[in-house]
Formats: sequence, C-alpha cells, structure tokens
Amino acid sequence: MAQTVSEKIISSHAGAPVQAGEIVIVRVDGVMATDATAPLAIQAFRSMGGQRLWDGARVSLVIDHAAPAPNETVSNLHNLMRRFAAEMGCRLYDVGAGICHQLMVEDGRVRPGDLFMGADSHSPTYGALNAFGIGVGSTDLAAAMLTGKTWLKVPQSIRITLNGRLPKGVSAKDLVLFLVGQLGPDGANYQAIEWTGEIVKNMTLASRMVLANMSAEMGAKTGLVDPTGLELPYPFTPILPDVGAVYARELTFDASTLRPQIARPHAPANVAPIDQFLGIKIHYAFIGSCTNSRLEDLHAAAAVLKGQRLPKGVRLLIAPASKWVFDQALQDGTIATLSDAGAIFITSGCGPCVGSHLGIPGDDEVIISSTNRNFKGRMGNPKAHIYLGSPAVVAASALAGAIAEP
Repeated sequence: MAQTVSEKIISSHAGAPVQAGEIVIVRVDGVMATDATAPLAIQAFRSMGGQRLWDGARVSLVIDHAAPAPNETVSNLHNLMRRFAAEMGCRLYDVGAGICHQLMVEDGRVRPGDLFMGADSHSPTYGALNAFGIGVGSTDLAAAMLTGKTWLKVPQSIRITLNGRLPKGVSAKDLVLFLVGQLGPDGANYQAIEWTGEIVKNMTLASRMVLANMSAEMGAKTGLVDPTGLELPYPFTPILPDVGAVYARELTFDASTLRPQIARPHAPANVAPIDQFLGIKIHYAFIGSCTNSRLEDLHAAAAVLKGQRLPKGVRLLIAPASKWVFDQALQDGTIATLSDAGAIFITSGCGPCVGSHLGIPGDDEVIISSTNRNFKGRMGNPKAHIYLGSPAVVAASALAGAIAEP
C-alpha cells in the first residue's frame, strides 16, 4: 500500500498501516500550549482528574502571546502556568524566551518523524522538520497531557511542487502568499499539504518554516516540507512519500517570474502582486510572528535598511523570534544596523500580531506586516488596515513611508 508522508507518520504512531479517511488513536511525541491556551488546558486537565502528566519531559508551556503581561489578569494566568510547570515537572519557557514554534524547533522539542500537538493554530509549522504538526484546542491538548494519546482523522494530501528559481527580492513568504491566494482559505481544508520541488529542496530551514506555517491559511491540517536538502544539527531519517501514493490534488508551479506578493485587508488570501499596491502610504511596519522573525528575516531587513534612516511619521517594530535569534543578530551587527535606521525592538514573542499589546495600531492606520494574518481586528484594532508582505518588503516600505519593493 503506497502511502503519503502523513499516512506514514500517522501509521508509525497508530501501530498499524492507515489510509486517508480513517479515524485512529495515535500516540504523540510531544505537546505544547501557550499563555493563550495553557490556562484552559490546565483547567481541563484538572477537571479530568489529572494528578500527573503522562511524561513531563514531553510537555512544553510557553509564555509568548502577551509577554510581558499587559495587566494583572494576564500576569495571574502566567503565574498559573509557572506553578503548574513547577508542580508537574514540565518545561516552561518564560517571558522573553521567544515564540512557541520557534522554540520547539530551536530546542529540538520536535524532530523529524514526530507527531506533535500544539494548542495553537500555526502548529503545522513543524512540518518544516518532516514532522506531523497539528493544532488542537485546549481540551484535546489536556487529554494528551494526561494520556500521551489523541485521536484524529487521517487527512487526504495535496502535493504542491514549486520549480524554477526565485527572482531577486522574492522569498518563501511571497511564494506562500501566492499559493494562499491561489487556493483560498478553504483550498486545503483538513488536508495535508506536501511541499516539494526544486525551490523547496534548496530552502533553508527558516524558509521551509514559512511554507509549513502558512499552510494553516489554506485550511490545511498540516504542511509537510520535503526533507531533501534539510540541514539539521543531528542525524535523522527522511520520510518521503511512496511512488504511487494517492493525492487529492497535485499542483505544479514555476516561480521563476514570481513578483513580490501582498495580501490586502482583510484576508490572507486577498493576494496580488506588489505592483498593485506600490505607493500606498503606511504609518506602521512590523517584522515579527511565527512566520517571519528569524535570523534570515532580520538579515533581509537589515540589507534594505543599512545606512538608511526611517522617515518621520513611520515606526518600525521588530519582535525577534527568540532570544537566541536576538543574540545572534546582536553579535553579527544586525541589531545595530536596524536600530541605527530607527527600528524599535520589543520582547521576543508574538508581539502585536495577536493584538494583545506591544503595538496596537490606531484608528485608520495602515500597517505593513510580515505576519500571517490580517483579519479585521487581528492586531487589536478593527479600524486599522493590515497588509502582509515579506520582511524585505516591510523594511522597504518602512523606509519609503509607503508600500515599496525591496
């Protein structure tokens, strides 16, 4: 029986061969919750009679969504997480450590071939590691914290092949925005996207994470990136699809002539080439989120802003993906370059992306952001207008005071 990558990983965790459409119980290799979801998961865990975790070493709690705490209510929720982690012996990533998905990859909490659950909708990010990462609700996560198992329906798979060579100024973010625009928000609903092709096989891990991360914006259960060419600091056995594996759809694109892409308000799928938006005045630029705040993203922004100075009336906020990313950028001079240009650095974490604090826009302000979502109110103000682009586009736009090409 020929299998897709998803079917192979799920089979290894179900203890028997599976095919798309089956509902199975699987063991999990790890679980993660953030300050947006952990408090409810802890409450559900207690209500299930939970006295101890199935394996504390495999449970991660991350304070990243509202960090540092913007008010006493959130501060008390953070303290709840701290007490629970101390009591149960699980891993706690406290304020400033970074964004949950970056930390899980950075620290080796998730590895190739794993089936990993996160109580966050962008948990498909782990597919960049050739792992099956899924986002779940707090209650499902609590059950897995207690038992080390979960249930799921084996998804059908879509195979997307990206060939050619990316033009100068075009990145993985432009690629995935283009695909989100092509497939739409439900184009891969409860399906696994398998990303492959010449371009994908030559991507860095950071770029692969962009593709996997924004698979969620197409409704995908997960996004699995071809591990060919993937470089990791430890040995691993790649999991590839069998010849003859059955796909719901197979799509092929040549990205050699792709232009930088922009998602206009108020949907990530509302995408068009940057040419349609050049010159639109912006007030605020943001480089951050679990999509685009890694070292290569900061390098891309610094290449645009080196020796330049932001104009008056434009602010550029940057939230590095983790303290490690910040430290690396500090050591290689990237932080100095960006700071000299006028960028404002905030705590490593989700920052303004979720709209809890640290950069909520004002009424009628126009934002260009490297994040993954631009729904109305996404950054905390439904009267603001959010455009999405790559870190290089965000930096170029901040410098021009209007949407601009890098």
